[in-house]
Amino acid sequence: MAAKPFLTDIQTIRKRAREHIDQGAVTAGYHADRKTVVKLLNEALATEIVCVLRYKYHYYMASGINAKSVAAEFLEHATEEQGHADRIAERITQLDGAPDFSPDGLSTRSHSDYVEGDDLVDMIKENLVAERIAIDTYRDIIQYLENDDPTTRRMLEEILANEEEHAEDMATLLEQLGKKGEPAKPAPPRRDLVVTRPSKAAKPKKSHGKSKKK
Repeated sequence: MAAKPFLTDIQTIRKRAREHIDQGAVTAGYHADRKTVVKLLNEALATEIVCVLRYKYHYYMASGINAKSVAAEFLEHATEEQGHADRIAERITQLDGAPDFSPDGLSTRSHSDYVEGDDLVDMIKENLVAERIAIDTYRDIIQYLENDDPTTRRMLEEILANEEEHAEDMATLLEQLGKKGEPAKPAPPRRDLVVTRPSKAAKPKKSHGKSKKK
């Protein structure tokens, strides 16, 4: 079987590298729509930032019998989501774009919502929903990129794998709390336990003597 020749000679590669040097990592061999990729990555960046904020809030507000171990999981995920955000921001700059960290419109750019939750179980559920949204988001971007931007695709594939682990962690916590009997919401006071006794009406006194006739 004949060896597959390398189609571009070294002189052409050197010449292209010197042209448009201000474009940094974006060379003539980059086939994706750079502006679209930067836009998608900025949406992913916003999604990760919202996830960091939500996990951090849940970390500080977690309460209940099993709060300590669950809060530790929230904090670990917040740290990893921050790592995702940093990688995405760095890739945006490599593509000659600007990472959008502006708080204005953050929730609009993000694919996931910032939901605080009423209790520990609600918090886990909201994080699980957000992870599932992130999984679908990254999968769609990866399919869009195909081989046009292999560097971005590989980065997102690694982030996707981590998001799938996060979703599995949240699903496991949800199942474990159900088995441990963690209440979904604080139980309201039961009014049916308050016994009200009817007041005793005064009974007429019985007359033991006979009435005298006049």
